[in-house]
Amino acid sequence: MKGTIGDISFYKTTDGHLAREKGGVEKDRIMNDPAFQRTRENGAEFGRAGIGGKLIRNAFRLLMQNAKDKRVTSRLTKEMVVVVQSDLVNDRGARTVQEGDLGLLNGFNFNIRGKLGNTLFAPSVAAFDRAAGDFTADLDAFSPTVRIAAPGGTTHIKLVSGAAELDFVNDEFVFEMDDSGILPYTAPNIPATTLTSTLTVNSALPVLGVLGVEFYQEVNGQMYPLKNGSYNSLAVVLADMP
Repeated sequence: MKGTIGDISFYKTTDGHLAREKGGVEKDRIMNDPAFQRTRENGAEFGRAGIGGKLIRNAFRLLMQNAKDKRVTSRLTKEMVVVVQSDLVNDRGARTVQEGDLGLLNGFNFNIRGKLGNTLFAPSVAAFDRAAGDFTADLDAFSPTVRIAAPGGTTHIKLVSGAAELDFVNDEFVFEMDDSGILPYTAPNIPATTLTSTLTVNSALPVLGVLGVEFYQEVNGQMYPLKNGSYNSLAVVLADMP
């Protein structure tokens, strides 16, 4: 069912068909009544978290096109609320992303169906040289079939990485990415690999670095994203604050 019957509205979501009752407090009262001061403060900080999350998604959009789930926006916003709440400088209601701890995003997966920690088991180290502006993801030599948990049908893989310099005040970013090229999944050994993304030298902005794995299937000499990239992984592996 879709539409409204009496005070009940019926609608469809990714969780299926749901229903809710009409009601709630008038907007004018929420905006002006002292009783809703906490509500206004929470709303202001939630808004900043949403804007900050959007900047991150825009920065990593090229990589997210191949590795994301339908709820990545809401999941990231939820984590960004925690980042805002970690601001120890400003008062409640005025806390910001830029004064928060972006390190809380470490380990965030853009595709919940392809978590990096359940996919890539090769030893890796992520680092950011702020003086040079270089984000690096170093991986030791490894056997793909041993160190990568690939979905059925995989014939090839690609290691990807990227870094973004994030200006939450002006809603701007600088982004660079790197990849290993498409590699045979059945290769006996992939040599040690360093993926490098170069940002602004001596930047005064926070930087996030990501690492991921993409899966492909070769058909008649052509490479196709396996199951439209449903199981590709991409996760935050570094957060560096100035």
